[in-house]
Amino acid sequence: MLNIFLFLSLSFFFIFIVGHFLQKIRIPWVFAALLLGASLAVYNPVSEITSSEQFIFLAQLGMYFLLFMIGLELDLGEIRKKKKFIFTATFFIIFLEAVAGTLLIHFAFHYSWMVSFLVALSFATVGEAILIPILEEFKIVNTKLGQAIISIGTIDDLLEMLILILVTVFIGTQDRSGVFMILGSLLMLFLLTVGFKKLKNKGEEFSFKNVKTLFFFVILTFLFFVGIGSIAHAGPIAALLAGIAIRTFIPAKRLISIDSEVKSMAYGFFVPIFFLWVGVTMDYGSIIVYPLAVLAVVLVSKSMKLLGAYIVGRKELGKKQSILLGIGLSVRFSTSIVIIKLLLDSNMIDIKLYSIIIASSIAFKFIVPLLFSFLLDYWNIGRKMAINPLIK
Repeated sequence: MLNIFLFLSLSFFFIFIVGHFLQKIRIPWVFAALLLGASLAVYNPVSEITSSEQFIFLAQLGMYFLLFMIGLELDLGEIRKKKKFIFTATFFIIFLEAVAGTLLIHFAFHYSWMVSFLVALSFATVGEAILIPILEEFKIVNTKLGQAIISIGTIDDLLEMLILILVTVFIGTQDRSGVFMILGSLLMLFLLTVGFKKLKNKGEEFSFKNVKTLFFFVILTFLFFVGIGSIAHAGPIAALLAGIAIRTFIPAKRLISIDSEVKSMAYGFFVPIFFLWVGVTMDYGSIIVYPLAVLAVVLVSKSMKLLGAYIVGRKELGKKQSILLGIGLSVRFSTSIVIIKLLLDSNMIDIKLYSIIIASSIAFKFIVPLLFSFLLDYWNIGRKMAINPLIK
């Protein structure tokens, strides 16, 4: 009889094989886990495993590690250096999509304005990491277009953190008795984060520690933050803040020495289980019954991204590159999926809306990289920018 260990081994084998082919079309290999979960949502012969406490616990750890890695890579110092155009473009594009998305969710799915706004914000975020391999392949990372995509994605990471805080607080306030506990827990987490920054000089002492001791300290800090946050159901934001605290405390030269170890553990084991869990919880019945709803979410989300990028980018980048900017920013990943899953688990949204949004995300993770690469090649932009990075 299949047990959780055999199930995970077979799942990881599938992810390994399929992920290898996904990388060839410039899609992160971990996305194979979401595809496997979505397949099991159609027919799940191991439902007793995927609904077990052990599997859900591992999946939640995967979510926490994903957010921890995002916090670990969030460079607040770099964000402060960004140009006015990047800040304007980020806020305008996300604002435009959030407004249109809020109206769609409120009137089409009949949710409150606040829930509609939170859902719209979640799919207004950017998964720029998916496009970085394409930018590197066409040698346009250091061009105006490449830097615009990466910079907007960097600022978007900060906005995602703020959205996650907003979602956490909103979920907590639904239980009136837990409001003060939520706020108290968040306050303690922020004080801990600031405390790590204030003690940055002490972090220099870790320059003399070996990699094993440093890795142990990182995991200890991660678990401590998540433990404090989980008391008040704020584990996700706690994981994100743990990453930020570690980044500000440990010297960059020492952090590099354990970066690969932490990533290997997170992305090599826990994060794929989280994406598998996300896919398993989909309901294809809702998608089949409401195909126009999936199309509506896709059209509103992507058209607003394109319109916003074209409006703010046509003078700075030119018409074709502003269109590419809008297409590139249309892919969603990581934090947006976490936010939607949190809203589902807290009963803020139903399985129908959750499935529709995840289905739209899956479709565009395939379409966006392929379309972006095709237009770069078709318009000959990649070759031109490799010769002259400032070309429009």
